[in-house]
Amino acid sequence: MSDLYEGLWQPEDVQISATASSTAVLRVMNERAVFAEVFRLGKASRPELAGITGLSKPTVAVALNNLEEAGLLRQVGLRAGPAGRSALLYEVRPEAGYVLAVDIGRKFVRTALADLVGDIVARKEEPSRGARNRDLVAQLTRLADELAGTAGITRADITLAVFGTPGIHDKANGSLHLAPNLPGWERRNSLARLGDITGATYVVENDADLAAVGEATYGLGRGVRHFVYVSIGTGMGMGIVIDGKLYRGFRGAAGEIGYLPVGDGDPLLDAPESRKRGMFESVASADAVVATSQRLGMTGAATAKDVLDAARAGDPAALRTVELEIDHLGRALAGVVAVLDPELVVLGGGVGGHAGDLLTGPLLDRLGDLVALHPPRIEVSTLGNDAVLLGALASGLTAARDLVLDRAAPATTR
Repeated sequence: MSDLYEGLWQPEDVQISATASSTAVLRVMNERAVFAEVFRLGKASRPELAGITGLSKPTVAVALNNLEEAGLLRQVGLRAGPAGRSALLYEVRPEAGYVLAVDIGRKFVRTALADLVGDIVARKEEPSRGARNRDLVAQLTRLADELAGTAGITRADITLAVFGTPGIHDKANGSLHLAPNLPGWERRNSLARLGDITGATYVVENDADLAAVGEATYGLGRGVRHFVYVSIGTGMGMGIVIDGKLYRGFRGAAGEIGYLPVGDGDPLLDAPESRKRGMFESVASADAVVATSQRLGMTGAATAKDVLDAARAGDPAALRTVELEIDHLGRALAGVVAVLDPELVVLGGGVGGHAGDLLTGPLLDRLGDLVALHPPRIEVSTLGNDAVLLGALASGLTAARDLVLDRAAPATTR
């Protein structure tokens, strides 16, 4: 598992404790340095680690021995060296930790369990039963049990759980704001229920932010220092990466583009629904696409996919619906480009991720008419529905590595 974007996600809820003795602190620092290099390289020998870290071979040997005794590393054979000498190779024990990733949407929940080296050992997706938060928690608890059982572990063996949700996590009162698709989660301490699913450390992150992390780690955002991930689906959201780091804003609300005043008329007077969901979301989300097509005389379209398929087939009402969608998106992105100046715009979500043939070219042309400078590249995510889940795993694995080291510290510093 590459930690190229380790700095991208800052796990504020995960604290690494210090030890009282300066000697113990130094030992922990050495072990962290050795462990990080083994993690990065996949397999490494003592001489190799000494050369990379600058530590002496005896110091590296002590660190390797401690990490092996703590169950974090294991020996995996020999590597031939000069003059016929062979060096022991070490690698991270995959079973030393597990990360549970959960993507909570209005219609579906997607879950995956990965070991400490990032291999997905189990995953499952099913329709959401989240009309009430206790029903959703019960569903997620069952799914966590099933995933753990498939991997041959229990929920208690999970090191860290990362939950991707719409809206903003209010850490002060443990609630979720700006998530009308998840009724009940706006109540105080409602998110504490998520901690009961595994009993492990857990983190709640905005789904669009996690999707941006997924893109930066596995998708089109690799190597791109400035980009945005725009999710167009049941809701609207945007994950922002600035100078290679995820940007959340003062309250964690950066990227809540559903509330941009983009649409027809006054967002407060002409569209009361926009006060709840946001004006841009009320005219450009998946439900809005269906509503627009029906207003234009299209019958039989129950989903945004129906409208998009009809547009591909040349239906006039569907084509006009897509034109209006492009106009709304173009005006919203013009504001984003003017403020953030991204190199790349990645489209995702149920609409954005499945309508590239209809949106990207015309949207780029529309954006070119609206902004003074050359517009950024606009591409459709290659991660599809897995963007949030992969972002949760990428960020969770970084934090889990620190957690297992921290928990092993008492044993390795004796």
